[in-house]
Amino acid sequence: MDDKLNVTYITLDGHVEVGKYRYLYFLVMLTVYILIICCSFTIVGLIWRHNNLHEPMYIFIAALLLNSVVFSTAMYPKLLIDFLSEKQMISYSACLYQFFLFYSLSGSEFLLLAAMAYDRYVSICKPLQYPTIMTKTTVSIFLALAWLVPACQTALPSLLSADMELCKFTLKGIFCNNSIYSLHCVTSKAISIFGVFAIIDVGLLPLLFILFTYTRILVISYRSCRNVRKKAAQTCLPHLLVLISFSCLCAYDIIIVRLGSDFPKSARLIMTLQALLYHPLFNPIIYGLKMKEISKHLKRLFCQTKVI
Repeated sequence: MDDKLNVTYITLDGHVEVGKYRYLYFLVMLTVYILIICCSFTIVGLIWRHNNLHEPMYIFIAALLLNSVVFSTAMYPKLLIDFLSEKQMISYSACLYQFFLFYSLSGSEFLLLAAMAYDRYVSICKPLQYPTIMTKTTVSIFLALAWLVPACQTALPSLLSADMELCKFTLKGIFCNNSIYSLHCVTSKAISIFGVFAIIDVGLLPLLFILFTYTRILVISYRSCRNVRKKAAQTCLPHLLVLISFSCLCAYDIIIVRLGSDFPKSARLIMTLQALLYHPLFNPIIYGLKMKEISKHLKRLFCQTKVI
């Protein structure tokens, strides 16, 4: 506690040999952060520029990539500063804000993936009704809900935590996640209940909906002609790869929090870095390589660059 400024600081104790490898950590994280921004904005720019990509599926992809950029921006600058600092600390208010962004944007990714799954279901299983169902209004509503619902549900535990008394000031992590609850003197039943509700609402239910939707797509595609099966494979495979990747990393976060001090520090750091390094960069690479239309425009873009 800084009595002069009346600010509570939290020590981030999840770093491993940061004094020895600080410049290596910094270089790797900075390189990945630049790649995430460049790759994501390249695909978003292509979607914005080309009229044939102004379809719901590509709009959802652009929203997902922008969500990843905001997520990375909420995490990376602080980490880069910490790698070059002698002490890795964060104010409690900034910690709660980082916690809010981390889980709000993670929840948004699940809901965006659910919206994409519904879009693919209508496109493949109800092609004649697609233009009347997936209108601009419908897409706008899905996008608004995907960002507003997780933000509202994450805001309440963040606000409740702000008033909780702290008995510990060392966080076993490199950024603020659910581990902040271990700092509280008393466990709040309200926060625990609301946390379970939020996990079910923006995590489990969208995941079950996505699995149900893709199961229906696979069943209908199997019964249909070869062209339908090919279309389903081309458009659904990237979404499934991203879903599997993101679900595994969410499971990592839950495992880290539940096991706490029983989990080796080095292993905890590696798993945490995977969530920060791997997945945000995985999204643009998968959609850039696996989505036929986006891949086509990327090839044209790089070919023009070489000619120039």
